Amino acid sequence: MPSAIVMGGGLAGMAAAAALGEAGFEVELLESRPFLGGRATSYTLPGDNEAIDNCQHILLRCCVNLLDFYRRLGVRDRIRFYREIYFLEPGGRKSTFRAGKLPAPLHFTESFLRMRCLSWGDRVGIARALLALRRERTRRTDLDRITMLDWLHEKGQTPRAISRFWNQVLVSAINEDLDRMAALHGFQVFWLGFLARADAYEMGVPAVPLGALYDSSAWERFGNVRLNLRSSVEGVEIEDGRVSAAIVRGERRRADYFICCLPFERVSSILPQLSLRLDAFSHSPITGIHLWFDRPVTTLPHATLLDRTIQWMFNKDAGRYLQIVVSASRSLVDLSRQQVIDLTLHELAEFFPAVKEARLEQAHVVKEVRATFSAAPGLETLRPASRTAIPNLFLAGDWTRSGWPATMEGAVRSGYLAAEAVTEAAGARGRFLLPDIA
Repeated sequence: MPSAIVMGGGLAGMAAAAALGEAGFEVELLESRPFLGGRATSYTLPGDNEAIDNCQHILLRCCVNLLDFYRRLGVRDRIRFYREIYFLEPGGRKSTFRAGKLPAPLHFTESFLRMRCLSWGDRVGIARALLALRRERTRRTDLDRITMLDWLHEKGQTPRAISRFWNQVLVSAINEDLDRMAALHGFQVFWLGFLARADAYEMGVPAVPLGALYDSSAWERFGNVRLNLRSSVEGVEIEDGRVSAAIVRGERRRADYFICCLPFERVSSILPQLSLRLDAFSHSPITGIHLWFDRPVTTLPHATLLDRTIQWMFNKDAGRYLQIVVSASRSLVDLSRQQVIDLTLHELAEFFPAVKEARLEQAHVVKEVRATFSAAPGLETLRPASRTAIPNLFLAGDWTRSGWPATMEGAVRSGYLAAEAVTEAAGARGRFLLPDIA
């Protein structure tokens, strides 16, 4: 039975390990931290038994490979899907976005007609741009050379349509500002998530802390997958043009095949032999703000918050515990913890007046400064493929050429692609990657 070592226990590494485990490989997964999940995980607060996510991660129904990975772990039923997306203006006025009775791609017509946060001109312009996006996605060759903001200006989008619609969807989906984001990625999000199928936009939110989705009990079904936590890879040995071992605490871990699922900033130090072109890669941060109040401050399960720094609210416990998410949060990186909390409370009260009367019992701020790579124009051709010049070494990670931007779906896709390449190298290629919905 062939063996494989997977270096890195984020979503890419876990997806590769699960796929190879089901294919009959003996798999050893090496993770430096005491828990799995990488940047999509949870941990217990010091002095408290409550587990919190580093930041609320969501998915859409178009994320077919992520859902398949959850199926492999037997946790697919722990994802709760919502058909409504609530757009809130300062002052609390709500617009509800959901699919109606018309077939795709016209299924949002009824919602657009009723979205009070947009003017009639905004809505007409957005509709025209969506039709143009559908038409141009396979025709234009410059989408990785221009920003999404360039394209929106080209299509005559109003400032309000950009800030209240395009920005709210895309910045959270890709974790980058519109003027830094390649239009290629914006097109993909709207085509697969909003136009291709009537239910593709439905938002999935884990009903348990992220870490509970892939704790040790979820891996019991894989008798041939061994999880090694607190096992940081220090380097690899190469003999006769092949990787012979991964080095962990000075010990050689040997296998037939190796998949490196480490963040791009670590790969060059572990594998300088690959000579990857990573100078153009940079990070985009995400900030999660956790707030516990002495009383409920909202009944909404979630909402996207317009015209302010804070972007999304997720109701985690009957309105008393809220998670606030700010993607591409460069403006918050240098602020102190208290400054972030004060800013969040001030803005949150503009949407939910009950915040002014409630007492804040606890707050926690998580800044993921290296949350994702920045999906800048021109970067797509630099993302490396799964296969490397070393025949038994493969790459995975949301920064590799997965066919998706830096999302949980992209990470799982990369893990599946690497696992397919491993099985092909072993002489019997497995098929793990599911095709996109359109």
